[in-house]
Amino acid sequence: MNIDPNGKRIRPLDGRKARGRLAEEAGARYLQEQGYELLERNWRCRSGEIDIIARQEGVIVIIEVRSRSVHNEQFGTPAESITPRKMKQIRETAAVYLHRTQQYNEQVRFDVLAVQMRGDEMISIEHIPAAF
Repeated sequence: MNIDPNGKRIRPLDGRKARGRLAEEAGARYLQEQGYELLERNWRCRSGEIDIIARQEGVIVIIEVRSRSVHNEQFGTPAESITPRKMKQIRETAAVYLHRTQQYNEQVRFDVLAVQMRGDEMISIEHIPAAF
């Protein structure tokens, strides 16, 4: 068992979670390079989590980051892994975020960043604006 400097137990990440974290980091860098202002990362509430919340040209952009290993291409692309149930959960979570931050009249867009990985290496990022 690993312990952090504050005495708390550290759970080892499985490979999937570690790759997901790397994909989110790559996605955040990509968005900043494209001129997005990052507002929040991994914003959580009772209804779920939003990977990245950003602003671009006055629009609040809710971004779902999906990653997939090139070794798992037979299961479809990262973007194809977003189910209607997940879209509904992200929309509900975004509504909570907007309410809590008192952004009632903001324009909102839901984007997807589909990240292809090979091991711990990012191969490509596909940005799908207004994906749902």
